[in-house]
Amino acid sequence: MSDLEKQVSAGWSRMASMLVREGRPHELPESGTFVNAPVSRGSTVLFPSLEAMNRTDGRSHAHKVVYGAMGSPIQHQLEEMLSRLEGGTHTQVVGSGLAACALPLLAFLGCGDHLLLPDSVYGPTRRFAGTMLQRMGVTTTYYPPTASRDEVLALMRPETKVLFAESPGSHTFEVQDVPMLAGIAHEAGALLMLDNTWGIGVFQPFTHGVDVSIQALSKYPAGHSDVIMGSVTVNDEAHWKTLRDAAIQLGLCAGPDDCWLTLRGLRTMGVRLAHQSRSALEIAQWLKTRPEVARVLHPALEDCPGHEFWKRDFTGACGLFGVELQPEISVEAAERMIDGLSLFGIGASWGGYESLVLPTTGHIRRVTGDGGPTSAIFRLHIGLEDVEDLKTDLARGLDSLQF
Repeated sequence: MSDLEKQVSAGWSRMASMLVREGRPHELPESGTFVNAPVSRGSTVLFPSLEAMNRTDGRSHAHKVVYGAMGSPIQHQLEEMLSRLEGGTHTQVVGSGLAACALPLLAFLGCGDHLLLPDSVYGPTRRFAGTMLQRMGVTTTYYPPTASRDEVLALMRPETKVLFAESPGSHTFEVQDVPMLAGIAHEAGALLMLDNTWGIGVFQPFTHGVDVSIQALSKYPAGHSDVIMGSVTVNDEAHWKTLRDAAIQLGLCAGPDDCWLTLRGLRTMGVRLAHQSRSALEIAQWLKTRPEVARVLHPALEDCPGHEFWKRDFTGACGLFGVELQPEISVEAAERMIDGLSLFGIGASWGGYESLVLPTTGHIRRVTGDGGPTSAIFRLHIGLEDVEDLKTDLARGLDSLQF
């Protein structure tokens, strides 16, 4: 195994024991218990007396059972596990990854405030800022994901309350200098929020100055493409109160069955990602040797924008990266190639056990720099299939291209 293969998978291997053991009672009852916690479904919670019911003040913020919409026992176990994984103190689980992006923005922004978003941000987050937040009176400015300290400082305003990061960026995979962004935000009295979905487990957000970390749990934590869920983690009690109050007021929660599936998926995430990260690196390096490929956008590769920050701040990589074809290859030819692949499913999202491909040309919106790529680009998610089978499938498709 090469040094780089070890580097992309080391973090996953180190967390495997924690993922197996955490998120369940540490002391087993004398009567015994199942390995996997049971699912508890319910809305009304019964108490033995009014006195006992009245003692629930504060329990809604303490991951205790109060009412079904405020969380179930299995949700609280999942939140405990995620807090440990992200290095925070409290986690709120919600019904989707987009809800996880929207909740903290609604919780910490108000009329007259200013938001800074990276131009590479997840498309639905961009749409949320340009519609609902705009109607609320929140102004949004976009900054280049590779912006320098001076460039970001020039965009900060007295009313800037949130500096948002997504590292690596959606589709184009720029790795951001998160500690630098944290310094800028905190000097201005603002919060740094990070969509940490790509880096779950291998990027410790709070160690690097993040205030709010966001996850789409539909991806690697659930791991089987059958759950829609997200989470928000904080590391400060005041931030937790604001976030939890907003979640309660908005009625945000997650179904117990989805929480159970996600908690079960986390048990094997370490071993899955150790394999997927190495397979993805091997395929990315192989694609760089293909004449049809102009660029491979994988943070572990030296020519990926922000690679130096990945090398400095991350303990691993995942199975998601981008491929840019030579400019002579038309978008239509690339789409025919994608249609002809047999082992790569065509579909949105990623993070499951199966390999996926998604063309991204024309779906990447940019308002800074050169407006975004115009050549044929597609995104690959590498699953658990045999890596040689995947390379054979891709080689057959690339061989069909003429340029």
